[in-house]
Amino acid sequence: MENYTHLFKALAEFQQEVPTIHKGTEGYGYSYADLPTIFNAINPLMKKHGLGFTQMIEGTQIRTIIFHSESGENLISETDIPQDVKLKGMNDFQVLGSAVTYIRRYALSSALGLVTDKDTDAGGQQTNTPKKKTAPKKKPITDDRLEGAFEAIRTGKFTVAKFVKDYQLTEAQNALFVEFTKTLDK
Repeated sequence: MENYTHLFKALAEFQQEVPTIHKGTEGYGYSYADLPTIFNAINPLMKKHGLGFTQMIEGTQIRTIIFHSESGENLISETDIPQDVKLKGMNDFQVLGSAVTYIRRYALSSALGLVTDKDTDAGGQQTNTPKKKTAPKKKPITDDRLEGAFEAIRTGKFTVAKFVKDYQLTEAQNALFVEFTKTLDK
């Protein structure tokens, strides 16, 4: 194995100083640290420690090279770019651009040992799952308006489904509603 003394020392010092890079970009139901945010956090410290990086597309891979500028020592990581991915509303070039950006972000973070998101893998949680949609809050209805709503349903101006979706009933109102719906079936 080659001697990477200068590179490893500089990389270790860099890792002791680099902060956690907070997520600030939202997309597809999750948040992440985008490339400009990562670059802003790492570039001054990389310069301070004599480190640099480059990322190139080679065939169907991203090649990430971390190098020590004084000694020329380097580490190379190659990451496959997923192929035949389809994303709704994007043409093939947009999908490729999105995949390249995504792989660059994670390959660089991995190679440098960056912390850019919460590590929940060990707990079996997923951080990039779409957020659940919460049902809209139901509105309470007064007893006098309840009779008016029943009449609107009887005359076809309002549906039972819309009423159930929109209004929160007390226990007593719910009992009246159940009795009212029985009269609709006759």
